[in-house]
Amino acid sequence: MLRKKTAVLLCFAGSLFYGISQESKIYTHDQKEYQEALALYNNKQYQAAQTIFESVQRNAKNVETQANSAYYAANAAIRLNQLGADRLMEDFVENYPTSTKRNSAYIDVADYYFETGKYPYALKWYAKVDQNALSRQDKERFNFNNGYALFSSNKPKEAERYLEKVTTSRTYGSQAKYYLGYIAYQQDDYVGANQKFDQITDQDLIDKKLTYYQADMNFKLGRFEEAISLAKAQLPKSDRTEISELNKIIGESYFNLNQYDNAIPYLTEYKGKRGKWNNTDYYLLGYSYYKQGDYANAVQQFNRIIDGNNDVSQNAYYHLAECYLKLDKKQEALNAFRNASQMDFNLEIQKDAYLNYARLSYEVGNAYEPVPKVLTTYLQKYPNDKYKEEIQDLLVDSYITSKNFEGAMLLMETNKNFASKATYQKVAFYRGVELFLETNYEGASQAFKKSLDSAEDQVFKARANYWKAESDFAINRFDDAVAGYLAFKQNPASKSTPEYKDVEYNLAYAYFKLRNYAGAISAFNNYVEANGKDAEKLNDAYLRLGDSYFVSSKYWPAIETYNKAIARNIPEQDYAAYQKALSYGFVDRNATKIEELTNFVSKYPKSTLKDDVLFELANSYVRSNNTDKGLQLYDQMIREYSGSSLVPQALMRQGLVHYNANRGEQALAKFKTVVRDYPNSQEALQAVTTAKLIYVDLGRVNEYAQWVDGLDFVEVTDAELDNATFESADKQQLEGKIDAAIKGYEGYIKQFPNGLNSLKANFNLAQLYFGKGQKDKALPYFKNVAEKGKNEYAEQALTRVCEIYVSNNDYVTAIPYLEKLEATAQIQQNVTYARSNLMKGYYEQSNYNKTMDYAGKVLATSKIDDRIKSDAHIMIARSAIKTNNEGRAKTAYSEVLKIATGELAAEAYYYDAYFKNKDQKYEASNASVQKLAKDYPGYKEWSAKGLIVMAKNFYALGDAFQATYILDSVIANFGDYPSIVEEAKRESAIIKAKEAQSNSSINSNGN
Repeated sequence: MLRKKTAVLLCFAGSLFYGISQESKIYTHDQKEYQEALALYNNKQYQAAQTIFESVQRNAKNVETQANSAYYAANAAIRLNQLGADRLMEDFVENYPTSTKRNSAYIDVADYYFETGKYPYALKWYAKVDQNALSRQDKERFNFNNGYALFSSNKPKEAERYLEKVTTSRTYGSQAKYYLGYIAYQQDDYVGANQKFDQITDQDLIDKKLTYYQADMNFKLGRFEEAISLAKAQLPKSDRTEISELNKIIGESYFNLNQYDNAIPYLTEYKGKRGKWNNTDYYLLGYSYYKQGDYANAVQQFNRIIDGNNDVSQNAYYHLAECYLKLDKKQEALNAFRNASQMDFNLEIQKDAYLNYARLSYEVGNAYEPVPKVLTTYLQKYPNDKYKEEIQDLLVDSYITSKNFEGAMLLMETNKNFASKATYQKVAFYRGVELFLETNYEGASQAFKKSLDSAEDQVFKARANYWKAESDFAINRFDDAVAGYLAFKQNPASKSTPEYKDVEYNLAYAYFKLRNYAGAISAFNNYVEANGKDAEKLNDAYLRLGDSYFVSSKYWPAIETYNKAIARNIPEQDYAAYQKALSYGFVDRNATKIEELTNFVSKYPKSTLKDDVLFELANSYVRSNNTDKGLQLYDQMIREYSGSSLVPQALMRQGLVHYNANRGEQALAKFKTVVRDYPNSQEALQAVTTAKLIYVDLGRVNEYAQWVDGLDFVEVTDAELDNATFESADKQQLEGKIDAAIKGYEGYIKQFPNGLNSLKANFNLAQLYFGKGQKDKALPYFKNVAEKGKNEYAEQALTRVCEIYVSNNDYVTAIPYLEKLEATAQIQQNVTYARSNLMKGYYEQSNYNKTMDYAGKVLATSKIDDRIKSDAHIMIARSAIKTNNEGRAKTAYSEVLKIATGELAAEAYYYDAYFKNKDQKYEASNASVQKLAKDYPGYKEWSAKGLIVMAKNFYALGDAFQATYILDSVIANFGDYPSIVEEAKRESAIIKAKEAQSNSSINSNGN
């Protein structure tokens, strides 16, 4: 503004400056050369004039002519901006001290520099002038020029001293008063400025200049109506820059008069300083819209205020939050309230902003900090607040809604007045469910007991009884489980619970585990008679009911139940058919049994029970004295199911058939096959014992001794001691004496490393260590069993080996075992387990193609639970991301989103937001981030990544405040994730640099 004003003012001062006076003709016409040079000088032909003057100075006889020539030569050099020109003038003064031009030399040079706007040079020469030697007219010009030069050189106090001397001058008075007034204006001395301005009589100057400053001063003095009147009058007379400033004066004056509707059109016409507004400018317009109820336009102004850290910014962010609430944009309001609450310029606003921030954190979730922490901080900061009880209630509920039940229980146990017993009952119940899902069944049982101890709500009491029973069942406390299920049934409120439909089924299983088959039969019957909607459980109930009859030797009811199961066309009808066939054998219907087993072979050719069926069918034919048919069926079973644990039994049965038929050599061949291929089995011992009888009968005892001497699995003579030692350890286990059993099994294995019972001893010892959580100790024993070849424990042991390596995240070692388990497992569940972990193992090794192949195999498996499906889809999605196949990743994550829980769900919601951002569905993307923040607050890395996506969404939606605030919050709150913080810094710098182009309150470097 100042530069513009001073430039205009020069037009007034310039007309008053005198050039070098025309030289009087005191010389004779003989001095023609001097006169010629003077004429050139006056015509501003300084270069030619200088050359002649210098020649005249050297050659003239007359000293005055020499002096005048030196004077004009120096003046010409100054006007030509020659190097050393100042020195030439100083030489003139020094060499011609008596020259009449000595004093005028200083003022002429000063005036020249003044006219050309070189005020520092002008001041240098004005300082040399002898003021006493000046005429009155020259002295006025000297004082004004010197004052103005000092003013332009930003030396207002010194300028005032000279300008005050010409305030009464007819030529310079108005301009001097103007600049004196302007100096007072700049120093905020509006009274002094007005006094000077009021004395100005130059109407042109008044019209062009004074009204603007008077309007501004009235505004600054709080005389808003006068400011409006003056500024409006000045508008038609002003240039573009002044028009912008005048609109600002009018708009702000209306603002201060609370006439917001009048303020808006003028505030919007303001163009800013150098084309930029600042945070205050955005606040004034935003607040005006806010007061008019135009919340959308208010938001557009308030959210341009970035990096604000003063009372204006605190107000702006608070009102911005209110606007967001009016527009039902609660996530945006949360951010703005949070920002206002972090400033202490106005403590009332800070408190109210924090209250709203706390409420919204509870309502919509908080990705920056845990909601309970927000609420607790409020209570600590404002302990006597009238909203204390409300916040306490929200605090308890926040733990529940954020599923931090452990924190809620701790809170209520240490602050008894925070919640009722009924609330504690519910929280303890949910904590129990949480622990149950984490497979911490002991902890779950304790939590459910705490819930029951505070029971006030009968529904939750019933449910706690049920789930405590489930927990007790899981840790083999079957008596407690039965008691819990019965307590649940006896509670009338149980009928309204979702658990009621399953209680008979679970109670029946608990009785079954206790071998209370009468109780199991009763409960299973109750369940099947209720004809529940869960087809899978109903099918299983029919089977277990049949089994309960079967083990109770009630074979006819068993047969009837198995028939009902088969009629339902259940997936396990092959098992029902097999058990039905066995039942016929126990009621002396051997022919029917053979018929049922024969039908089984043709009806269920791919059944996993086919080896059992062939074995049992062969046994039935042998018992019916049709040994040839029996031998054929044994051969068929051995041929088709060489990996079956029944093969050594089948070989043994064949050997016995030959032995009983006096076919000794054929019997020996079978027994030796058993000993050779299954040396660690019970059948091997039986084979050796029976072979001994044959060798004795054949009179070939030496041959027997030689054969036995070559066996390395046991000394036959040690068999009694072997069995006695094993049975001792086994007895300790059956009695529940775990430590004694471990010691006994270890002693047996040390004494009989290849004993008759070594396979079972190794397996039992491994299971005991595994059950105690000592998996590293269990591992070598499981590996020993798994590597012994085909045996009845091999599959289970191999599965345990895989579990141990997987639980240690040692996929490098686990993969070969998992591959073996996939290839050899007879139980589908184990095959699925192997594939799902091979999928994860290959992902760990960055083999993404194999990862996706195995994920496909897992998903192709029937009857897998949602957790395994979720894992498979996640593996596909992650692998697709790694291989830049975002289309497949998007599809896979959408599947995860349908079924995942916990961290996988958090990951899926992040990618849901990510892909929606890519599709420019910014509002929908933000909704996913909000869901992530509210429902999965514990997964901080995904929250942080989600916030960056949200920031990008907001900037794309034109909300710079939300974008930068969110990014800055990520930078401040997520230091544990440096790569995410770096990404936030990059995004923040880009946005701030762009916004700085239109907002002067933002540093151009984005900081």
